[in-house]
Amino acid sequence: MEVQHYLTCLWPGMAELWWRGRLAALPAAIGFALALNAVLITRYIYPEWISGGLVSMAFWIGVLVWGFTVVRSIRELPGIVAPRSISEEPDRFAEAHQAFLKGDYDESEKLLNQVLAIEARDPPALLLLTGLYRHTDRLASAEMLLAEVRRLEVSDRWALEIRAESARLARAVERSKQPEKIDDAAEETTEKENNDPADLTETTAKAA
Repeated sequence: MEVQHYLTCLWPGMAELWWRGRLAALPAAIGFALALNAVLITRYIYPEWISGGLVSMAFWIGVLVWGFTVVRSIRELPGIVAPRSISEEPDRFAEAHQAFLKGDYDESEKLLNQVLAIEARDPPALLLLTGLYRHTDRLASAEMLLAEVRRLEVSDRWALEIRAESARLARAVERSKQPEKIDDAAEETTEKENNDPADLTETTAKAA
C-alpha cells in the first residue's frame, strides 16, 4: 500500500469514508473535527471559557482516543483498501475471465458476483461484468455499471480500459437501434407508396 493510504488513517473514519465510501464512518470523521476545533478554541483562542485544567485533561484524553483510532485504522487498512488480499475466500476472477472468453456467460456472471461480494469496487471485475452485460444485450445495465466504474477513486488507473469498453458499448447501442431505424424507414416507404398519386390514379381508373 502507498503512503496516501496510511495518511487517511490519521483522521478517524477517513480511511473507510475515502477508500470505501462508507457513510457509516462519516459521524466519526465529523465528531473528530468538532472535538479538535473545540479543543483548539478553548485552549488557544478563548482559554478563559473553561479552566486550564479541564482543557488539558480533555486534550490528553483526546490524544489517547485519537492514537487508539489511528492504530485501529492502520490494522484495518488492508481490509479496507484491498479486501480480496486478506479474504479467506478464493479469488475467482481468473476463472470468471476464462468462462467469459469461452462464452459461458452464466458461469462467468456467477463467479464475478462472488468476486464482487468480497470487493464490490474492484475495477477489473466491474469492467468484465460490463462486457458480459454488453454481450448478453443488457445494454442499460452495462451503461449504469460503466458509469459506476468511472466514479471510483481508482478509475484513473483504468482510464484506457474504461474508454475502450465505452467505445464498444456505444457501438453495441448503435447496432441495437439499427433495426428500429430500418423498421421506421420501411414504414415511411409504405406510407409514401400508399400516398403516391400514381397509385391513386391507377386505383381510380380501375374503379371507373
